[in-house]
Amino acid sequence: MRSSLQDVRQFIFFIGVGIACAVIDVGLMQILIVLGFNYLLAATVGFAAGLSANFMLHTRLTFSARYSHRVFLRFMGVVLVNYCLTILCVSLFHRWLDMPVLGKIFSLPMVTVIGFFLSKHWVYK
Repeated sequence: MRSSLQDVRQFIFFIGVGIACAVIDVGLMQILIVLGFNYLLAATVGFAAGLSANFMLHTRLTFSARYSHRVFLRFMGVVLVNYCLTILCVSLFHRWLDMPVLGKIFSLPMVTVIGFFLSKHWVYK
């Protein structure tokens, strides 16, 4: 029973951290687009800012782990997968609807599920 409660707590923290980082990510992307930056550059800068906050918060809060090079490299592997999926969605939504931010938002649930599963069972294992 305790393990289930711990899993729920972890998932709630994971979602909370994800929401905070998504606001950083998407918000910064939108600001940069309004300022005239290319949508792919804006998506990349937003992703990088959200990523930094994400790693620090998940390591400390969600998974109560300490920094190690192994954890960081595995985390970055998950990020690479999620980055590719994000850029694919942003590019497709830009091409089809001229709405790259909607592509970013569309990608978030997908990268959240992938990120939690891989973090719990591989990165912080």
